[in-house]
Amino acid sequence: MTKHKTGTRNEWLAARVELLKAEKELTRRSDELARKRQELPWVRVDKDYRFETDEGKASLADLFRGRSQLLIYHFMFGPDFKAGCATCSTIADGFNGFAIHLANHDVTLSAVSRAPFARLQAYKRRMGWTFPWASSFGGDFNADFNVSFTEEQQQREGGIEYNYRREPAWQMRDDGGMANRMEGNPVADNAAMAGTDVATYIRERPGMSAFALEDGVVYYTYSAFARGLDALWGMYQWLDRAPKGRNETAGMWWRRHDEYGSEAQHKAA
Repeated sequence: MTKHKTGTRNEWLAARVELLKAEKELTRRSDELARKRQELPWVRVDKDYRFETDEGKASLADLFRGRSQLLIYHFMFGPDFKAGCATCSTIADGFNGFAIHLANHDVTLSAVSRAPFARLQAYKRRMGWTFPWASSFGGDFNADFNVSFTEEQQQREGGIEYNYRREPAWQMRDDGGMANRMEGNPVADNAAMAGTDVATYIRERPGMSAFALEDGVVYYTYSAFARGLDALWGMYQWLDRAPKGRNETAGMWWRRHDEYGSEAQHKAA
């Protein structure tokens, strides 16, 4: 017998109609937030960022691929990683399906990481992805958009500004750090799966940034980080509607899609 509350269909319907009021309010609030995002002032980007792409060397404007809007996912794959972040990989699994729809709505979706381009290509082939993925190796792009940090910044009080706040100097933790809502140490698990140590792993951070291109000028319009990325996890939107929700009490349960059931699921490629 289930330990969950049970009831009649009429009792369920009454509770569901009450919940619908809250859901509709959340939808209206979400629509309002979307409008406020679009009303943020645009910031002109004058710095000459350079990337390596499938088409060769590219500027930030080139990443638009002829469209007027660009969404970049800051994928955690540092130069010292042996594989891409497993969590970022879970998010990126959804990109192939909707990138074509965005492209036909004047929006290009691209990932950007600091790892050398050849390593990104190899991992992309392994994952079976086709969305654009550019390397910013050797450049300032990730640092300027607050998703990559130096060891010196990490060790200095307030040296890292992430998700619009300054962080204390880093020290080894056993409580899961930036994922401490879950049991165990998912940050350490993620680091191991990327083939690196925890300190190196968290010098890269996840995020997304939006840009516009008008009259040859690139403008920066928006960024989100940390749990601000929750809505980009396609699986989370489904799990939030499943009977047991995200059910993350056992710690980091997800894997790269080619690792479920394999002996190598805890190891980097």
